[in-house]
Amino acid sequence: MARRQAVLVAQWQHVGFIHGVMNTDNTTLSGETIDYGPCAFLDDYDPGKVFSSIDRAGRYSFANQPALVRWNVARLAETLLAVIDDDADAALAGASAVIDAMPAWSTAAWLDGMRLKLGLSSPEDGDQALANDLLEAMHAVAADYTLVFRALCGLAEGREPEGLLALPRSPAFDAWRTRWAERLARDPRTAVERAAAMRAVNPAVIARNHRVHEALVAAEQGELATFEALLAAIRRPFDDGPGAQPFMVPPELSQRVLQTFCGT
Repeated sequence: MARRQAVLVAQWQHVGFIHGVMNTDNTTLSGETIDYGPCAFLDDYDPGKVFSSIDRAGRYSFANQPALVRWNVARLAETLLAVIDDDADAALAGASAVIDAMPAWSTAAWLDGMRLKLGLSSPEDGDQALANDLLEAMHAVAADYTLVFRALCGLAEGREPEGLLALPRSPAFDAWRTRWAERLARDPRTAVERAAAMRAVNPAVIARNHRVHEALVAAEQGELATFEALLAAIRRPFDDGPGAQPFMVPPELSQRVLQTFCGT
């Protein structure tokens, strides 16, 4: 259960998802999570991003999710010590071993997924730094999380992305692109194979917060076409064809959803 939770959180971080209220009563024994009312997806990348209206201190922020799920499992373990082992010290040691292993499970799952997102089919020691440095460069210029990774799919096969998928330019980002190109040169796949694999894990369409809000407002007025169009698009998240383009566009400043609420 603990390993499954660690991996699940890493996997949804790969697509920029924030649970919103991942507390103990929303973490199940089956290794799943529930209560997605105040969930949201990142637009611009910010590890401290919070959406839930009840989260005033950043407890449920994007980057804090692996630590939170570990905290939840620790609270569960406290209630089970008496049934883990009759010997209190042995029970504590057994529970602690699982809880202490969770950060490594989280990091390994996150790095495995980031390698896929970056088109890397074989591991190297510097891959974690490469991934982290990309996120830092994105954060510095408020780059859109989904669109940057989707743009890298085209760049991986030698095409400079344009328009909606144009990559940000900054000294840090330009330096990172050079390092990434050098790393790809050591990867055994062809550019076409690599780009195809990247497009299979880097969505073009997510349930962007402003689009969800738009659909909810329309539905309240009895108009379901907006919701149905959004649903059709997110059912094909890796399709970036003309029909998907409207759902790929990040929100304007006035469209940004800053808070989400339980029950939405």
